Amino acid sequence: MEIIHLSAECYPIAKVGGLGDVVGALPKYQNKLGHFAKVVMPAYQTKFLQENEFEVVYDGWGKLGFHNFPVRIFREKTNKLGFDLYLVHIAGLMDREKVYGYDDDTERFLAYQIAVLDWITQWEHKPDVVHCHDHHTGLVPFMMAYCEQFRKLSNIPTVLTIHNAQYQGQFGWDKLHYIPPFDLWKSGQLDWKGSINPLASAIKCAWRVTTVSPSYLEEISFKANGLEDLLAQERSKSAGILNGIDNEVWNPLTDPMLEKQYSVKTLEAGKKANKEALCSVFNLDPDKPLYTFIGRLVGEKGADLLPEIFYNALIQGNGDINVLVLGSGDPQVEGRLNQLTHAFPGNYNAYIGYNEQLSHQIYAGADFLLMPSRVEPCGLNQMYALRYGTIPIVRRIGGLKDTVTDIGDGGFGICHDQTSVWDVNHAIGRAYDLFLDKKKVKEIRKFMMQLDHSWDKAAQQYIDLYQI
Repeated sequence: MEIIHLSAECYPIAKVGGLGDVVGALPKYQNKLGHFAKVVMPAYQTKFLQENEFEVVYDGWGKLGFHNFPVRIFREKTNKLGFDLYLVHIAGLMDREKVYGYDDDTERFLAYQIAVLDWITQWEHKPDVVHCHDHHTGLVPFMMAYCEQFRKLSNIPTVLTIHNAQYQGQFGWDKLHYIPPFDLWKSGQLDWKGSINPLASAIKCAWRVTTVSPSYLEEISFKANGLEDLLAQERSKSAGILNGIDNEVWNPLTDPMLEKQYSVKTLEAGKKANKEALCSVFNLDPDKPLYTFIGRLVGEKGADLLPEIFYNALIQGNGDINVLVLGSGDPQVEGRLNQLTHAFPGNYNAYIGYNEQLSHQIYAGADFLLMPSRVEPCGLNQMYALRYGTIPIVRRIGGLKDTVTDIGDGGFGICHDQTSVWDVNHAIGRAYDLFLDKKKVKEIRKFMMQLDHSWDKAAQQYIDLYQI
């Protein structure tokens, strides 16, 4: 089966969040099952593009409204990611350093989608499935079904995976002319509440719709930023498939980014060495429990509450706990988190920014990982933490609910019900009590590290979905 994955992100080429990790791993595991999965994504000006070898497989022109644009598609030559990677170069639109955040993002991602379909239309064969990820590729199912110039593709099954329903890519009807000609009677397939809504259109037009965890599929029926009714209407073609993690990248026994590699058998010595190295860099005490947060400093992640949560925890801890933050996002939150560094020297520190290597070192060296999310469609950080023997402290929501069981219920994590200062601080207190029980912590860590959250199962579930 030939599967084409279309996405704005793919690790290690360009990653902003979990979408990049998923698209960087799922195709590889589908190929291991004997299929032929490819990724086609924009050619941003990234380090990966500059440091690897590519060959040109397509030169052409695309049309966005009244404007023509040149398209060149490159293929990575060595298959170093475990799947064929194609980068769509559109001068002036996609050739920028950042993935998102430009005023013309609507034009950028529409041009990318049109360019990809122009290219596939010229193939002598047809792929078996086109798998679209999030709203940046959300108009592909509509265009394949209804645009005249892509009529050849109309019988190819399309799948949409919703990684986060909060982001939908809406734009006004004044830009309708950007979309290649189609029967205007089909305009309703683009519309949702007065705007052209790419995510809503994909939910309507895709043959199958998936979310990245079973619980998230349930949650978006009542909290999906205005799409609740539509998702209810299309529920019969929807499924929740829990994301996996790439066990080859996230493996403490082989991870080159760690101070000391370790396995279940050597976890005590391994965790100790990594914690000591981490604490040395950030002026923390390795004998104290180390609580961490890794991720985007945005409201969805509960990050706006972190300064108050950590202030309370550090005051109540009276010097007996350590806290380390890695992330970036809301400048106000960044500033408040940095201020705590001056208030609690020796017990608190923060790295504001993105650092892939440091994230691996924190998973290996920390005792606890906090995820007080308001929205968490799947969550990968808790699975990385489990793999590295770091106990997750999570809110019971989305994929966190599907992957972490509270110690009070015979499980291996610490769970709370609300994204509130009180709830999280109470969970931190429970974690401190657990930390004092060294025997229990050792048992939990050994159990966690042997949980299987690899992509093998999920990759097969997607294959089964394609064949329905």
